[in-house]
Amino acid sequence: MTKISRTTDMTQGSEMRHIIMFSLPLLAGNLLQQTYNIVDTMVVGRYLGDDALAAVGATGSITYLFYTLCIGLSVGAGIIVAQYFGAGKKKALRSAVFNSALVTAIFGVVISLLSVPAAKPILELLKVPDKLIGDSAAYMQIACGGTIAVAAYNWINAIMRALGDSKTPLIFLGAASLLNALLDLLFVVVFKFGIAGAAWATVLTQALSAISCIVYCFAVSGEIKLTADDMHADKDMMCRCVKTGVPIAIQNGLISVSMVALQRVTNGFGETVMAAYTVSMRIEQFVQQPFSSLNAAVSTFTGQNIGAGKEKRAQKGLACAIKISVIFSAVVLVLFTLFGGAITSWFVKGKTVISISAKALIITSLFYWSLGIIHTTRGFLNGAGDTNYALANGMAEVICRIGLSLILTRIAFIGYWGIWYTTAATWFVTAMVSLIRYKGGKWRLHAIVK
Repeated sequence: MTKISRTTDMTQGSEMRHIIMFSLPLLAGNLLQQTYNIVDTMVVGRYLGDDALAAVGATGSITYLFYTLCIGLSVGAGIIVAQYFGAGKKKALRSAVFNSALVTAIFGVVISLLSVPAAKPILELLKVPDKLIGDSAAYMQIACGGTIAVAAYNWINAIMRALGDSKTPLIFLGAASLLNALLDLLFVVVFKFGIAGAAWATVLTQALSAISCIVYCFAVSGEIKLTADDMHADKDMMCRCVKTGVPIAIQNGLISVSMVALQRVTNGFGETVMAAYTVSMRIEQFVQQPFSSLNAAVSTFTGQNIGAGKEKRAQKGLACAIKISVIFSAVVLVLFTLFGGAITSWFVKGKTVISISAKALIITSLFYWSLGIIHTTRGFLNGAGDTNYALANGMAEVICRIGLSLILTRIAFIGYWGIWYTTAATWFVTAMVSLIRYKGGKWRLHAIVK
C-alpha cells in the first residue's frame, strides 16, 4: 500500500499559521470530548435516575485521575517523537514509537488489573454513601478496568500530533463520540444493562477507537512504519519515555487533587454556592478548550523546532500563541461582563445561583490571560523537554488552590467569593512561576535531541 503522508513539518513557514491551523482541529476535538461527556451524563440521568447519576459522579475524581495519568504518559511520548521528527532522525523516531507503546501498554494493563479489586475500598475511603457504593463500584471496575484502551487511544493521538497531524485524531474522536452515544442508548435504554451498560459503552468505544486509529495511522503514515529492526525493547528509550512522561502525569494528578480539595471547601457553603460553582466550572470547561488546544500546538511546534535546532523559531511560536490567548481572553471577558447572567441562565433557573455564578465568571475571566500564559508556556517547556518543571508547576497549583481557599473563604467580607478568588490567584501565581522558569532558560539544557 502506498503511504500517504499526513504529517506537517513545522520547522518551515509561518509560525502563527502553524499554531492556528494545528490548534483548530484540536479545539474541535476538545469540544467534541465535552459533548461526549454530556451525552453520558444525560443518558444516565434521564433513563437511570438521580441515584445512578450520583453513583457515576462519585467515581469521577478517580477515573479522571487514571485518565490524566494516561494523558501525561502520552504527552511524554509525543514530545520525544516530535523532537526526533524535527531532527530528521527516523530510526530513533521509530524506536521511540515502539518503546513508548510498550510503556503505555504496561501502564494501562497494571492500572486495569489493580482497579478491579481496589474499586470498593477506594470508594469507601472517599465516603461514598452506602446506597450508592454498589453501583459506583460496578461502574468504576468496568470504566477503570478499561484503562488500557484509554492509554492506547491517547498514545496514538499523541504520536500523530507529534508528527504534525491534528486532523486524523479529530476524525476518530468524532466517530467515537457518535458511537458512544449509540452504545449508551443501546445498552442502557434497549438492553436495560443499567449503570454497567453506560460503563461498557464508554470502554468499548475507547477500545474500538484506539484499535481502528492505530491500524489506520500505521497504514497511512510512512513515518511510523516499523521494521523488524525497530520492534525490540530498548531499555534506554523506555526509561526516556518514563522520565519524560511521568512528571507530566504526576502534575495532572496533583492538579486533580487540588480541584477535589477546592470542591470540598465549596461544599461547606451549602447547595446554592455548590450549584453556582458547578455552573461556573461547566462554563469554564468550554472556555479552557482553546487554551488546551494552544498548549498541545505549542508543545508540538516547540518539539519539532528544538529537535531541528531552531530555538529562536520555537520562541517565536510561543510569542504567537501568547498573543492569541490574550486576545481570546479579552473577548471572553467582554462577553461574560455583558452577558454573564444570560449565559448562566442556560444552566439553572434559580435567581440567586444565576447572580452568584455570573459574578463568579467575571472574577475569574479577569485572569484568563494568566491561564493562557500557563497553557502556552507549559506547552513550550514540555515541548523543549523540560518536563521536570511540570512537578513544580503542579505543586504550585496544589499549594495555592488549597492554601488560599482555606484562608480567603474564612475572611468575613470575602466569604464564599474566596472560592473564585482562589482560582484567579492560583492562575496568576502559576503563570508567573511559569514565566520565571521560561525566562530562566533551564529548558535549553533538557533537549532530548542534542
